[in-house]
Amino acid sequence: MKYLSKLYIGLLFSSLFCLINVFCVMDFFYLLTFSESVVIPMFFLIGIWGSRVRRIYASHQLFIYTLIGSIFILRCFIIIYLNIGSSLIEFYLQYTFFCKREFLFWILLFIGFAIKIPTIPFHIWLPEAHVEAPTPGSVILAALILKLGSYAMFRFLFQSMIYVGNELMFLLLDLGLLGLLYGSLAALNQIDFKKIVAYSPIAHMNFLLIGLFSQSLFGLTGAFLLMFGHAFTSGAFFSSLGVLYDRYKTRLIFYYGGFVVLMPILSLILFIICLSNFGFPGTFNFVGEFLILVGNFKSSIVIMFFVAISLI
Repeated sequence: MKYLSKLYIGLLFSSLFCLINVFCVMDFFYLLTFSESVVIPMFFLIGIWGSRVRRIYASHQLFIYTLIGSIFILRCFIIIYLNIGSSLIEFYLQYTFFCKREFLFWILLFIGFAIKIPTIPFHIWLPEAHVEAPTPGSVILAALILKLGSYAMFRFLFQSMIYVGNELMFLLLDLGLLGLLYGSLAALNQIDFKKIVAYSPIAHMNFLLIGLFSQSLFGLTGAFLLMFGHAFTSGAFFSSLGVLYDRYKTRLIFYYGGFVVLMPILSLILFIICLSNFGFPGTFNFVGEFLILVGNFKSSIVIMFFVAISLI
C-alpha cells in the first residue's frame, strides 16, 4: 500500500509537470510531446484508482481518443516543419501558406484539438474519464487537460491561418451550439452527481468554442476569461464532490438532500461554486460568458439568441 500511494502521488506530480511545460514551451513538437505525456499518468490513475468497474474501459477510451487526435496533429506538424524548416512557433506564425494547403492544415489541427476540448462527436471519452477518475485526477482533467485544446486553438489557429476560420465561422458556431445544447441536456438527464458535473464541461467548452470562432475581440476575450473561470470552478466542484463521496459513499443525487444541516460550510461553498458554474452575475464565469454573447451579437444575432436560451 505504501508503494501504491507513492506511485499515486508520483503520477499526479508527473501529470502536473507535463501540463506546466505545455503552456511554457515555444516549440510545437515539444508542445505535442508534453501534451501527450499527460495521457500516460492519467491512464494509470483512472485504470488503477478509478472508482467503479468501468475504469479500465474509461482509461482505454481516453488513450484511444487522444491517440487518434495526436495522429492528425503530428501529421500536420511534420508537414509544416518540412515547409518552414523550423519547429519554433514564432517562425510558424510568420509563415504564409497557400490557400489549399492552409485549409488542409487547419482541418487537421482542428480535428486534433477538437478531440481534446472535446466537441461533438468526439466527446464520448470525457464523461467516462471524469466519472471513473479519482478526485485529484478529475480536478486535473477538468481544470487543465481540457484547456489544452482551446489553448492550442488560440495559439495555432487564431494567430495564423485566420482566413479558413473566417470562411467556416458559421459552421463552427453551429457545431459549438450543438455541443452546448447536447452537454446541457445530457447533464440534466443524469442522477449521478459526478456525471452531472462531468457533462457540464462539454457545454462550457463548446460555449468557449463559440467565443473563439465569433471572429470578434469581445468573443476571444470572453473565451480566454471563461477558460480561467471554468478551470477554477470545475476544479473546486470536483474537490467538493470528492469530499461528499468520501462521507456518503454514494454519488446518487437523491441521497444528498438536507446535507446543509450536517455540513453547512461545505454546502455554502458548493452553493457558491454552483452559482459560478452557471455564470451568475458577479462571478468569474459571468464575465466570460457575457463577453462571448456580446461578441456573437456582432457576428450572428441568431446564434446569440440560441446561445442565450441554452444558458437558461
